[in-house]
Amino acid sequence: MKENPIRSLPGIPYLLGMLVLIALAVWMFVAGLGPDPDNGIRSGWMLVAAIAVSVVALFTLVGLYMVEPNQAAVVSLFGKYVGTVKDPGLRWNNPFYGKRKVSLRVRNFESGKLKVNELEGSPIEIAAVIVWQVLDSAEAVYNVDDYESFVHIQSESALRTMATSYPYDQHEEGQVALRSHATEISQHLRDELAERLADAGVQVIDARISHLAYAPEIAQAMLQRQQANAIIAARTRIVAGAVGMVEMALAELEKNGVVNLDEERKAQMVSNLLVVLCGERGTQPIVNAGTLY
Repeated sequence: MKENPIRSLPGIPYLLGMLVLIALAVWMFVAGLGPDPDNGIRSGWMLVAAIAVSVVALFTLVGLYMVEPNQAAVVSLFGKYVGTVKDPGLRWNNPFYGKRKVSLRVRNFESGKLKVNELEGSPIEIAAVIVWQVLDSAEAVYNVDDYESFVHIQSESALRTMATSYPYDQHEEGQVALRSHATEISQHLRDELAERLADAGVQVIDARISHLAYAPEIAQAMLQRQQANAIIAARTRIVAGAVGMVEMALAELEKNGVVNLDEERKAQMVSNLLVVLCGERGTQPIVNAGTLY
């Protein structure tokens, strides 16, 4: 089922013509009720003609319908798809045609918070904002029962599938994660939605995660793990910087000939410098003032 654009006739000329016919029918009806010198023969024909013209005019008015901007009217004849009218304004087609309006405007919605297990099995809460519009009105009307409900349900299904394909946090170099790779995740979600909604004539314009968090039952434990990872990363950087500073200090002392240290003195100096540089609190030096003897 593919969309078949068809033409429709302007409705305003038809409306004016039908109003003229109705006015003519009223005049004929009134004239038919007046005195008739032909023993009522002319009055009878006038009344019959007035009724016939009125029926035709009223039946023709059924063919009028309104199409708003960014809207389509799917037209069918006795259950058979005829075509789609997209010309805005008051239009006219065969009165026997059935018309169903479909909005072509861009629409969006936010899915509910879903609880799913990410790639590593941890339960998380996730939600997304989906921006979509109807691209093929015939497919939207005839391929699925209710295209709006279809979009909502398939969006949640695609979101679940995408969430189970990635871990929440990045644990390896180059690994794509839900929290750190928003662009890649959004692209994957759009691809999932486009594949599922193609048969409904719906185009996915954008899809982005709007809510992402660990489930309440493990949120505290995950927070402690994140804090531990942050502390380890900070300590690793501090130690790496401290080692570099110690190497630079020893190299500068030897280069300038300030003091000559043997291996034992170097080891003691390295130990003291690492304590000073890696400690969380400020050091309190001990001054050697010499001995009494």
